[in-house]
Parts: sequence; C-alpha cells; structure tokens
Amino acid sequence: MQNDTQAITRHALLEKANVMIKAHDDYFTGMEATDVVQHGEVFVFRGPFFLDENEVPTAKTTAVFNVFKYLAVALSSQYHLE
Repeated sequence: MQNDTQAITRHALLEKANVMIKAHDDYFTGMEATDVVQHGEVFVFRGPFFLDENEVPTAKTTAVFNVFKYLAVALSSQYHLE
C-alpha cells in the first residue's frame, strides 16, 4: 500500500493529526497525539490516557481511544512514514 500513499515525516503527521483531533466532535482540552508509529500499513497514535487516581480508564480514556482509531483509519490510507 505504501506505493498508493504519500510519504510524510512523523512531525508533519502529528501536526495533521492534532489539527484533526481539535476538529473532532469528541475533542476535549488536553487530548493530543504526542507520538505515532507505523505497524505495517497502520498508524498507531499515542498520547495521554486520562486514567483516574487508581489508574482505571475513564470516559476520557475511551474518547481518546476512539479519536486515535479515527486518525488511524483516516490517515493510514493516505500516508506512510518516511
């Protein structure tokens, strides 16, 4: 698939991802992608987890997971890391 996608730097991809995050309906202050890796043809985004004081996932954790999944689907079909 890399032949069908455009090469992009990690920094440029994170910039695009964070713009998309802020435009997403589930966005809340503090949600951001701080890192990205490529596993095969799919991007995996990383960022704050928003766990509670007992390190249990919260509703914010679920929102972050869903937005990062959205980014992976939307951006993996367009780009690959240089």
